[in-house]
Amino acid sequence: MTERISRFKVPELADIPEDVRDRILAVQEKAGFVPNVFLMLAHRPAEFRAFFDYHDALMEKDVGLTKAEREMIVVATSAAGQCLYCVVAHGAVLRIRAKNPRVADQLATNYRKAEITPRQRAMLDFALKLSTRGGEVEDADVELLRAHGFDDEAIWDIGAITAFFSMSNRLVHLTGTPPNEPFYLMGRVPKA
Repeated sequence: MTERISRFKVPELADIPEDVRDRILAVQEKAGFVPNVFLMLAHRPAEFRAFFDYHDALMEKDVGLTKAEREMIVVATSAAGQCLYCVVAHGAVLRIRAKNPRVADQLATNYRKAEITPRQRAMLDFALKLSTRGGEVEDADVELLRAHGFDDEAIWDIGAITAFFSMSNRLVHLTGTPPNEPFYLMGRVPKA
C-alpha cells in the first residue's frame, strides 16, 4: 500500500525543476530513500529552495552547538508541537549524530529525564519556553544560557532552530505528511 505523502499535489520527479530534482536525488543517493518532506515541498519550488537553504544554514554547521545538539532542539520542540514527522525523522538523525540509540526517545518523551548535560538541559529549557510560551522569554532566560557558556551566536541558533521547526511542524500538520518507514530504525542498532 502506498502511503499518501501530502494532502496537496506531489509532482512527479520529471516535472520538478532540475535544481530541486538534483537535490532530491542527492538525498536519495545518500539516505537510500527520499524523505517525504522533500516531495511534499517540491510542488512549490521557490519555497522548497528557501526552506532547505535555511535548514542547511541552521543545521549543517558545527559552531557554538554540535550537530547533535541542533537535532536535540528539533526533537524536543517537535515533540511539544506534536509533529510526528519531525520527531521520527530528526530522532533518527539525532541517534546517529549523538551515537546514542536512546536519546531521541528520551527527548521526545521527557527531555528533563534524558541522558544530556546540564548545559544541554538549559538549552532545551530555553527552546521549549520559546516554542510554547515565546511571549514570556525575557533577558534572564538569555543570561541563563550565557551562564552555561553559550555565546550570542549559539543563543541565536537555539532560537532560530526553534522558530524554523515550529514552522516546519505546522507545514507537516497542514499537509499530513507521514515519516518514512526507514527513519524508525535508523541509528538504533550498530551497523554490522
